[in-house]
Amino acid sequence: MVKQRPLWRELYIQVFVTILVGILVGALWPKLGVALKPLGDGFIALIRMMIGPVIFCTIVHGIGAMHDTAKVGRIGLKAIVCFEVISTFALVLGLAAAHLFHPGTGVGMKVQGAAAVSEYVHRASQDGLAAHLLAIIPTTFVDAFVKGDLLQVLLVSILTGVALGQMGEAGARMARGVDDVGRMFFRVIGLIVHLAPLGAFGAMAYTIGAFGVGALVNLGALVAVFYLTSAFFVFAVLGLVARLLGFSILDFIAFIREELLIVIGTASSETVLPNLMRKLEILGVPDTVVGLVVPMGYSFNLDGTNIYMTLGILFLAQATNTHLSWMQELLILAVAMATSKGAAGVTGAGFVTLAATLVIVPGIPLASLGLLLGVDRFMSQCRAATNFISNGLITVLVARWEKVLDIRKLRAAFKAPLRPEAAV
Repeated sequence: MVKQRPLWRELYIQVFVTILVGILVGALWPKLGVALKPLGDGFIALIRMMIGPVIFCTIVHGIGAMHDTAKVGRIGLKAIVCFEVISTFALVLGLAAAHLFHPGTGVGMKVQGAAAVSEYVHRASQDGLAAHLLAIIPTTFVDAFVKGDLLQVLLVSILTGVALGQMGEAGARMARGVDDVGRMFFRVIGLIVHLAPLGAFGAMAYTIGAFGVGALVNLGALVAVFYLTSAFFVFAVLGLVARLLGFSILDFIAFIREELLIVIGTASSETVLPNLMRKLEILGVPDTVVGLVVPMGYSFNLDGTNIYMTLGILFLAQATNTHLSWMQELLILAVAMATSKGAAGVTGAGFVTLAATLVIVPGIPLASLGLLLGVDRFMSQCRAATNFISNGLITVLVARWEKVLDIRKLRAAFKAPLRPEAAV
């Protein structure tokens, strides 16, 4: 009989407990909570330094071993179709929730000065379509890894993988070598992930200590509507997708529970990108699909951010008594579909994309963004968690559409999910 692993040694239990302790520390000793910020920042930095190499090795090996450029294009196209359909649902859902619940009506808060949001507006004003497209191209091959830009890493990885796929046996040998290097990087991730409870504790203590629960009380309606809408999206929209794939969304969430708690604790989905890729391979998704679709999803499938953007814009309109016509709302929807693409899955990215949308769509005072500053961190946690669940599920969907999903492996994994350290 196999000895049962003590519950306290499970990573998700450790992360959950440290999140609760972080909340208490931040609430009771705010200054101490703020001082603990480096713990969360340090953990995120440790993970982010590994993301570029992991993505590069995974994509290069997957595409290089495929020897079929047409297949790479087909998988990428199917992924983009799935991203756009699901993302549109998220954008529309945010608009519908704002009209249904009117969270901004009667807020009665004084709009902060433009200085409070000037940094975000400046960053957003430089994020036009042309600049955004050109930014995908790194200055040099190595520059993509130095900056840690996911889209740039994705570009150089795809080009390298395609090149190796066209080099015959020599390319295959190099692809296998890259795969071995990738395994080493995943082992490093396995070591770093043990620091997740410490990182989650520091990040949560800082959030509560810096912004306090008072921010949640003042804008409680908006936060509640956002969380409720995101939950509906996950359990209804994504739940339907999971059901079509032959399993329950609850089974999928339970399988990625360790990573999900880390995302919630750190308010960043990037912290568990490598772990998600390994978990999906355990579910029976080929590495060729995982390596291409997951990094794309982190730039093109930000459903939690999409809900936040349309809901947040209408909230600001309601709070400032700005009337928007249906044509203006359709324009917001169209602009949001463009500005949400390429936003990294890191803390605060959703706020920048929201500012970018307001820059393009006039009418709502830019200074009104100050209303959201106090609760953005709390909403960032929900955005990141929603993005994370969606990206994982869409990757499974693409594999099923491509008819390469190992159903028996998927069912076996749900019956006996592996611990996170076994996944790396």
